Amino acid sequence: QLQHPSAEVREYACASISKLLQQKHVIPAFLQRDVVRCLGPLLMDHSLAVRETAAGALRNLSACGGFEVCDDMVTKDIMTPLVALLKECSTGLDTNQLSPKKCREMNKNYIEDIANEAINLLWNVCECNNTAVSIFNKEGCLEAVLHYMKKFSTNVDLAISVANCLQAVTEDNPDLLSSFNASAQHVLETVMLCPESTMKHILLRTLIAGTIWNIKDTIPPGSLGSMVNAILKIFSESLAIDAGETIIRMNEAEKNRLKLAAEPETEENMSDVIDNCVLSEDDDMEEIPKGKVRRENDISDLLPSDKWELKEVTALLMAQQTALEIIVNMCCSEDPSDDEWEELSSSDESDLFMENSYNEGGGLLMSPLCLSDEVNSAFLNNLIPKKILEKTAFPNSVALDICMHNPSWKPLIKKLNAVQCRALTCLHSILLVSDVDCLGGASALQSLAQHLSQLVFSKTELPTDTEFLEAITSALRALLQTMASKNISQCMTSEQLLALCEAGIHSSNASVRVNVVSILGISGSVLAKGQDTAETLKMIGKFLLEVAMKESSLVVAGEALDALFDVFADGKEAEKAAVQIKLLPALKEFQPVFKMRMRKEGKGQYSTDQLCVLDNVKMNLRRFIAYQETLGKTP
Repeated sequence: QLQHPSAEVREYACASISKLLQQKHVIPAFLQRDVVRCLGPLLMDHSLAVRETAAGALRNLSACGGFEVCDDMVTKDIMTPLVALLKECSTGLDTNQLSPKKCREMNKNYIEDIANEAINLLWNVCECNNTAVSIFNKEGCLEAVLHYMKKFSTNVDLAISVANCLQAVTEDNPDLLSSFNASAQHVLETVMLCPESTMKHILLRTLIAGTIWNIKDTIPPGSLGSMVNAILKIFSESLAIDAGETIIRMNEAEKNRLKLAAEPETEENMSDVIDNCVLSEDDDMEEIPKGKVRRENDISDLLPSDKWELKEVTALLMAQQTALEIIVNMCCSEDPSDDEWEELSSSDESDLFMENSYNEGGGLLMSPLCLSDEVNSAFLNNLIPKKILEKTAFPNSVALDICMHNPSWKPLIKKLNAVQCRALTCLHSILLVSDVDCLGGASALQSLAQHLSQLVFSKTELPTDTEFLEAITSALRALLQTMASKNISQCMTSEQLLALCEAGIHSSNASVRVNVVSILGISGSVLAKGQDTAETLKMIGKFLLEVAMKESSLVVAGEALDALFDVFADGKEAEKAAVQIKLLPALKEFQPVFKMRMRKEGKGQYSTDQLCVLDNVKMNLRRFIAYQETLGKTP
């Protein structure tokens, strides 16, 4: 049918394939029949309707197929017809070609519809495949893509697709930076300054702010401060909106609209519902922004065109999730370079570090990295830490209830949870790079510790959701580390700590397991400095020893050993507990086992960074045993 002389038959075939490709299990069968090479040429078909449905089918394939399928699409040379289509659409964008069928329906610009599908396909393959990004650079696609962005005032959905694509192609792509000349930057700035207040426009501005952060190296140094401030102002506006309240309000608006639609329509009652719901002229578009391939795998086309309230909420949650992810990047980009890390992890430095920590009781806590002044002051001016904290709370129970009982709104639950997890990850990053005073001082950190404890312990059962557990334990780890380094008293009880660690150590996620043993190490090292803590230290020591000896992942076992070094590095209570749990003989017996495991499992299974850390642990284990032996000889 794809080869049929009739354009209508070809269009029908593309539409049928497009629908089928939304079911993941049928994708392999289509790939075996070379669907990419069959659909690719149709991107340049004489019929505009065929072009649109072919682009839609390929877009669905790229979104549902994931990385491997996108790689296969690039290998099968999907980029050649796709780039040709994008450039041709860009040239014809202002000629307003309409198909008779679409004229009757909505009078929409046919070329913009094709472009929207094509841009989404481009976004998906570029996000998954570096060759696609290289072709994007080499073929000068940026100019064509930015041309579509100029339509943002009349077609916000097309602009959102472009903004998603731009954010993906500008990430870690220095070769593209030279293409961002003054006129390209002007297009982005114009969109950032658009005053529209619909949720879709908030999403659009958030995505553009993310793109501008990615190309910050093209901004003159004198403008950097104001640029960072403008970006964080947009994020602040997006995070300030209460998603739960928005769901409640929009759900009510949908009910009213459907009730009115059931009554005989009059101009008066239609204008009422539009006033109530702040409907923008673009909101009846077919598309809504879809999440990144690696994040969401949404197929936006599945949302019917009349679900505009749901689309608005979806856009808001995507905007908040995107803002939080970019804030994490803003914190991470302040990390020391690899060279600096190598200097820190070189054997002389780590030897000295260990000796200082044991001889002077300094603990094994690194001082936190610092944000640049521009980013730090912009964070505080825009109340970013406060807004992130608000987003870490559990989603509104009334809003959750609405989503639970409404099948088309149910997917929002996953998005609400994603926002909470991203906020916790964000909190973790900010704790690592911010000064305690900037965060509100000791009392603010203690309140935060209580808030995080409540998130873990407020329900009858401890959380089991892996993504949430990883995010909450990362945030707790960073917080307890900050509090310990500033001698701020910690508020979690030892019972709570051990309960969290018991739950976390059985997680299938190695990061969760690393976090919980690290949390125990930090808390134990604080307890070791106190009075009458030997009993608790014994429990912590036994737990960490068992993890070190039985853990399947060497990285987690290494972290457990590190935590033991922290807890038993110093203090009379620690010495007493170490003797009672027979720490020294246990570690002496375990030392050759750990060395052998490193020899057998180290190669191939772990990254260079992980092996470097494990080498340090192995050396520190030898030093720690020597240190414990000297304690035993001391009269």
